[in-house]
Amino acid sequence: MSGHSKWATTKHKKAVIDAKRGKLFAKLIKNIEVAARTGGADLDGNPTLFDAVQKAKKQSVPNKNIDSALKRGAGLEAGGADYETIMYEGYGPNGVAVLIECLTDNRNRAASEVRVAMTRNGGSMADPGSVSYLFNRKGVVIVPKGELSEDDVLGAVLDAGAEEVNDLGESFEVLSEATDLVAVRTALQEAGIDYDSADANFVPTMQIELDEDGARKIFKLIDALEDSDDVQNVFANFDVSDEVMEKVDA
Repeated sequence: MSGHSKWATTKHKKAVIDAKRGKLFAKLIKNIEVAARTGGADLDGNPTLFDAVQKAKKQSVPNKNIDSALKRGAGLEAGGADYETIMYEGYGPNGVAVLIECLTDNRNRAASEVRVAMTRNGGSMADPGSVSYLFNRKGVVIVPKGELSEDDVLGAVLDAGAEEVNDLGESFEVLSEATDLVAVRTALQEAGIDYDSADANFVPTMQIELDEDGARKIFKLIDALEDSDDVQNVFANFDVSDEVMEKVDA
């Protein structure tokens, strides 16, 4: 997991900057709208919606924006778009496998923006299925450390189906099967443990170790992809050591 923690920290810093640009807010709002449309606007009966709202609140999205998204998704307020989830697959520099998850109301625009970002930044598109087999769908819960030890977190989630707890430096990452995500998140709540996010993510089964040049190139590609309003998440199977990350940050 070397470098994973530094990468997570860097992503977090980047997310703060994104929030100022409003991009992150827009993506979080879209998640809420889609979750409400798919599973109804009742937070208790719709775990995906519950997690989407929690995540938005953690990033300080105003409550009125959250409420509007809920109403649009539930059809109680006009203006909701018909979003669909599309996965694109490709390779970045150094053969890094990249999965791009889009949430869009315009399939052609999404495809075009993803393709342009990939080709301009040393990447190439791949056929469906040619990259996704390198990833497993997993439940990922990020828990801020505070006063917690790894044993505290492990004790709370073990019986709920958690597979492993990883130390990311400033937080813990709890991995489970995607189907156990709600049970793991609920176990943390019942133990009085706060968490930053709970998502079903694509976790790589193997990782490519990158040097400084490779790291800079893949970060540039991911930045370009995430700059598209249609791109919700980017997953990639690279690893960067702490030493290399420090050079990149400098």
